[in-house]
Amino acid sequence: MTVSVSQPAAASTATTSTRWIQLGLGLIAMMSISSPQYVWTLFTKPLQDQLGANLPAIQVTVSILIVLQTWLSPVQGFLVDRFGPRTLIALGCALSGAGWITAAYATTLIQLYLTYGLLCGVGTGIVYIGVIGLMVRWFPDRRGFATGMVAAGYGFGAILTTFPIDNMIRSSGHQSTLIVFGWIFGIVGAAAALAMRMPNAQDAVPPPPPMAAASKDVAPGEMLRTSVFWLMFVMMTMMSTGGLMIILQFAPFARDFGVANVMVLGFAALPLALTVDRITNGLTRPFFGWVSDHIGRENTMALAFLLEAAAVATMLLFRENALLFVLLSAVVFFGWGEIFSLFPSTLTDTFGTKHATTNYGFLYMAQGIGSVLGGPLAAWMHDLTASWIPVFVVIITMDVITGVLALIALKPMRRAYKARA
Repeated sequence: MTVSVSQPAAASTATTSTRWIQLGLGLIAMMSISSPQYVWTLFTKPLQDQLGANLPAIQVTVSILIVLQTWLSPVQGFLVDRFGPRTLIALGCALSGAGWITAAYATTLIQLYLTYGLLCGVGTGIVYIGVIGLMVRWFPDRRGFATGMVAAGYGFGAILTTFPIDNMIRSSGHQSTLIVFGWIFGIVGAAAALAMRMPNAQDAVPPPPPMAAASKDVAPGEMLRTSVFWLMFVMMTMMSTGGLMIILQFAPFARDFGVANVMVLGFAALPLALTVDRITNGLTRPFFGWVSDHIGRENTMALAFLLEAAAVATMLLFRENALLFVLLSAVVFFGWGEIFSLFPSTLTDTFGTKHATTNYGFLYMAQGIGSVLGGPLAAWMHDLTASWIPVFVVIITMDVITGVLALIALKPMRRAYKARA
């Protein structure tokens, strides 16, 4: 009797510790790939000087990175599902690090595009989609929280590296910085990935709660024929576009509002806001993921999306108040970043875990569309109207529409789909 009772307990303890170790490894891997996007701005001026190129030509590099990171994600997700996370995520970390190392030797724009843009874009995409797909399998009972934690790592990693990278660029130059940190990121990320694995039959992973349990595992081809998926795709595209309209135009509208250089708590408002926003954009992912595990995905979507709409509207009304600008921008990002925990969790709840990585790869393409629309569309609207107010109105409108859709369309459609499946 003693043996029969103690063995399940031991297995449960082992599984509990194992999955939290896997979460920690996923967090490390995500942190190792965050800098190519989030500290890119530190390299633009040195690269301009080195290559003799203008800023728009240099910025094509990060556009290539983001497009490849998102639009290749279905293929990358399929490869992770097919060959497992260990090898693919390690390869992704290595490619991302190699992108930095080889970019240090670029002497032309094309070489910069093929190193920093191509290698980092493919590498970060494999890691991001692979880690998210792994977490929804290890944490079926806490999908929102787990995906939120690793997604937060993608933003928090840059907080740890921004100042060291900036200091090294100033002291040793951007080429040495790219080489040194490229090796660090590649080795640290790959080492974490080599210890990752999928849960197996011996792992007593807790079952998902009834509201989060998919009726069956749905393959990508079948998923793409459902209206539920396309509603989620449209919703994520709108939320990505609105958020990126703010992120990519943040400095220009702060200057136009006259608050960029106003001192707040001893700091200029613009860099202070950017620092605070990065923190709240990371914290929101596990927080709202955890909330959604308790009150439901769609209810949490409505709460977060409408919170962002209210914050954007209030920021617009008090746009000349620098202190409120900083505080409200933090709330805006707190209401936006959670899309990277809510949407993958909702997708897996609906279509199951077997093809989770590949399936999320298709949904993650919405972020790529948002990155294309968020920059050029907002800039075009501003140039056309000579005002940022129409841009803010569009963002608010999309937030409200998406929040309402979560309750009146997505919630009943998912319930009906799961009942039929």
